[in-house]
Amino acid sequence: MIVTTLKPLLAKNRSWALQRRQRNPDYFKKFLHQQKPHSLWIGCSDSRVPAEVLTGSQPGELFVHRNIANMVIEEDDNLLSVLQYALFFLGVKRIVLSGHYGCGGVEAALNLPGSVLDGQESALARRISRLRQDIETELAENPSPQAETADRLDRLVEANVKAQFARLVNAGPVRQIWQSGQELAVFGCVYDLRSGHLKELIHQSAEEPSL
Repeated sequence: MIVTTLKPLLAKNRSWALQRRQRNPDYFKKFLHQQKPHSLWIGCSDSRVPAEVLTGSQPGELFVHRNIANMVIEEDDNLLSVLQYALFFLGVKRIVLSGHYGCGGVEAALNLPGSVLDGQESALARRISRLRQDIETELAENPSPQAETADRLDRLVEANVKAQFARLVNAGPVRQIWQSGQELAVFGCVYDLRSGHLKELIHQSAEEPSL
């Protein structure tokens, strides 16, 4: 079914709001004047990976930033402003960076050479090109096209999570929190579309010394 007007979404919204009020007449009142999320979620924009749904979270529990392939880029003011606000104004104590198996961004990066985005000057092409650079090491280890199985794509998704995680834990706001002695745990996770399960790949809870 193709949604051609806003009416179906508005109808579902009214139904959802009514159900919440029927269960708890004060459901919306508690969210009126403040939010106190316990975590910042940095995830993919993919419509199949809604953070609140897959974690069973309620309004006010997650502060969310999503972009194509859950990328962390130093010059991305959108991401950095979310990160700064979450840490310094909302006081979140946990960041979850989550990728997902079946990520279209990772697959586009894998197939970038010769694709319509290859050499194109656009925001999307720049993102996918940057993503391909981030997973270059994993690509080099399995260069054969015959190896392009679901398992290989899964490994590339995990490699991307780890690459973005490494950039996240070195971001200025994260380092400032750790250097000030405040509590902050950062997790790199991957969501499995096939099972609905979220699993941890990597985590860090303090600044690591420079080598």
